[in-house]
Amino acid sequence: MTYEKIVGYVQKKFDKVDVSNAESVAVQIDVTGEGEGAFYVAIKEGRLEVAPYEYYDHDAKVVVDSADLIAIVDGKLDAGVAFNEGKIRVEGNVDKFMVIKGLLAAKAAKAAAPKAPKKAAAPKAAKKAPAEKKEAPKATEKNAETKKTEAKKAEVKKAEVKKPAAKTAKKK
Repeated sequence: MTYEKIVGYVQKKFDKVDVSNAESVAVQIDVTGEGEGAFYVAIKEGRLEVAPYEYYDHDAKVVVDSADLIAIVDGKLDAGVAFNEGKIRVEGNVDKFMVIKGLLAAKAAKAAAPKAPKKAAAPKAAKKAPAEKKEAPKATEKNAETKKTEAKKAEVKKAEVKKPAAKTAKKK
């Protein structure tokens, strides 16, 4: 990974970290190995900045191999453990480094936290065997049947109208 990609990757990982309650800190990170170079992580007035420059007035300076840095940023390696194992060397105020370490740990914990489980879907009913499909009558046959039915209904209505008239005539 190139130096520019490492800095961009760290910027992206820190992009949505909440630093509103974090104390002001400036930590220079010297990357060794592949993509070596220096950049800094600073928190000032509740804003986080990651920039590809040396920070001469830093509170702490961290020297770390690029592979270990990526593992720390991804949450695969705890920065405190790496520090204790000698994978990270801190010069200056170690407490200020711990502020950055705490942000990394919080981000890793948030990423590892299980998301709220989705509602379990109701079990699906067993599929019924498809019923045999009857062949639908052709459109012309349907139209003819409909016309016959309508004609029969009309005849019945005419007959009903004539009957009451016939009955009243017989009574007189």
